[in-house]
Amino acid sequence: MGFRRHGPFQAGDQVQLTDPKNKRHTVTLKEDGVFHTHKGGIPHCELIGQPEGSVVRSSGGTQYLAFRHLLSDYTLSMPRGAAVIYPKDSAQIVGMADIFPGARVVEAGVGSGALTCFLLRAVGSEGTVTSYERREDFAEVATKNVEKFYGGPMDQWRLVVGDFVESLDESDVDRIILDMLAPWECVDAASKALTPGGVICCYVATTTQLSRTVETLREHGSFTEPHAWETLVRDWHVEGLAVRPDHRMVGHTGFLVTARRMADGVTPPPRRRRPAKGVQVEESTSTSTPHDDDSATTVR
Repeated sequence: MGFRRHGPFQAGDQVQLTDPKNKRHTVTLKEDGVFHTHKGGIPHCELIGQPEGSVVRSSGGTQYLAFRHLLSDYTLSMPRGAAVIYPKDSAQIVGMADIFPGARVVEAGVGSGALTCFLLRAVGSEGTVTSYERREDFAEVATKNVEKFYGGPMDQWRLVVGDFVESLDESDVDRIILDMLAPWECVDAASKALTPGGVICCYVATTTQLSRTVETLREHGSFTEPHAWETLVRDWHVEGLAVRPDHRMVGHTGFLVTARRMADGVTPPPRRRRPAKGVQVEESTSTSTPHDDDSATTVR
């Protein structure tokens, strides 16, 4: 089930109205509804039957652009029980964790349901998403947000209120997304649930969380070398030849860590690292030949 994403507006559609100052309003169309602002009202009947990209004028003379909202717009404006994962990070999770149509995905820490909306779209009608959330109040907010965007309950989504480690009852999972304060506590349970080749993706906010998550994945022995990164998004102002970066940007929101599940009984080979500059290497451990690239310890 879901809203139509194209065609003329109909009663029941959610429409995003944008004023000349780029302020956006989400309206659910009703046959006898009216959108009221301090700039005048807009009867919903003036929108019903119109194509997307239309312009409507309020009784006060202000023009509004009318479109169905994008998922990125919706997740930023949805009611929140917990902080939402920003669209830039949700997009990275879908892309870098390789969420594919038909995938079996588990997420822990549903929050307000923003990432859940992206995951459900990515897995499609043939995939499944199971969400685990400790707090019942967050689960209720997430359910309302997801069902509002998709127009009702989703058959491919299951929401479990409970602790991830204690409640997890799935196996052969393709992808596991952990959005919580201590994802390292869930690494072992995730390893048992993931299919070989599956991906674990952790979203954390601080460098201390990042460090502990990466080291836990390394020490566990069932995962490949973790990959950690963050994304920064900066808009640009473009008017003729006046081209410059905006003064504001979406900077740090969180760190992402991904790793892949090894086959059962197989551990990844130890990663070879060059000594950091300034690190002293004991003579007893320096037994390789001068031609071994990895044995160089000279600090330049």
